[in-house]
Amino acid sequence: MKKTKSFLEKIGLPAGDAYDLPDSEKRFNDGAQYRFEVPGIQGPESMEALLEAAEKFGVTIHRITQTRGIMRLTDREVRRMVELAEESRSELVLALGPRSVYDTGASIQTPEGRQMGLRLRGQDQIVRTIEEVKRAAELGCTSFLLYDEGALWVLNRCREEGEIPSECKFKVSVHCGHGNPCSARLLESIGADSFNPVRDIQLQMLAAIRQAVEMPMDIHTDNPDYAGGFIRHYEVPEMIRVAAPVFLKTGGSVSSSGSRLNPSKSAAGRARQVLLAKRMIETYYPEAVTS
Repeated sequence: MKKTKSFLEKIGLPAGDAYDLPDSEKRFNDGAQYRFEVPGIQGPESMEALLEAAEKFGVTIHRITQTRGIMRLTDREVRRMVELAEESRSELVLALGPRSVYDTGASIQTPEGRQMGLRLRGQDQIVRTIEEVKRAAELGCTSFLLYDEGALWVLNRCREEGEIPSECKFKVSVHCGHGNPCSARLLESIGADSFNPVRDIQLQMLAAIRQAVEMPMDIHTDNPDYAGGFIRHYEVPEMIRVAAPVFLKTGGSVSSSGSRLNPSKSAAGRARQVLLAKRMIETYYPEAVTS
């Protein structure tokens, strides 16, 4: 294996997972090591509830992510979410669609198809994805969650060629299933501004990925039952130390409860999860810097 490892190092990649868990010296542009992201906020009602709860708990939500797709929102709803983001100084990320779960193809419903993640089928879906970005950008949102590497590549070209605003940012979903330095380097090279590695990724793997890329990683601190149910609050301080800059994706475990039937209650529960993660940072890594 020595020859293979030497070659990987020659091309600027780690030779293996970083079991020594070195400190990451990389930072956000403002010098911060971490920010909080709350996913699964699907409309203005739940966004308002999240921000109200965050204020009550004294926590800052740096990024709010909608995951059902822009096509599920009216223009008025998008505008309101943009307004709320501006008022709270949060980044609003809207999911691109149509995703495979909305497609007429049946493969996504099969065990084999589910292994494909939420990638797109056919060039018409790519066209529609670009249209979704154009629509949202006109309404004031320029940060997007996507599920397909080909869509990322072409949207980056759109950004470079002026087809969409140059300030557009692209975040790659966990549903793409990436979890190693080579995949991270590939995503960064085709335009990703941040990416979400697989939910069960271990600290030594995160540390190795950090050696390969500059972009932030979006790391789940807790997860719903359908995604494994992992609650990793005690690992949060180490996630920050070895993988900074990171967005700590917090609040997903609330989806496991009946509160998901009440968007406002669910959103408030997500803010509470941020408070719990924040406590771990303040207790075990109080010198960590946030935005």
